[in-house]
Amino acid sequence: MKVIKIGARWCSGCLVMKPRWVQIETELPWLHTVYLDFDDDAAEVKKLGIVADRLPVFIFYDDNGQEVNRLVGEVGKEDLISLINQIHYKNS
Repeated sequence: MKVIKIGARWCSGCLVMKPRWVQIETELPWLHTVYLDFDDDAAEVKKLGIVADRLPVFIFYDDNGQEVNRLVGEVGKEDLISLINQIHYKNS
C-alpha cells in the first residue's frame, strides 16, 4: 500500500497534517508514503490533478498501484489509520 501526500510550505492545513503523518508512519512502519511539494514537484503534482486551493491531498493506492481513495484537507489521525487499515486488509 502506498500513500502520496501532497502539500506546500505555505499551506496551514499541510503544516497541521505533517506531525500526524509522522505519528502514523511510526505506528505503521509497513506503510509506504511519498511526499510531493506543490511548488518543488509541480510537474508531478499537476499530472495528479492537484490545485493550490485544495491542499493538502492524500492519494491512497492499493498493492496493485490502483488509486482507491483521495482525501482533501485536514483529516484526524484515527480516521486516517482506520482508512489505511481498511484498504490494507481489504487487499491482503
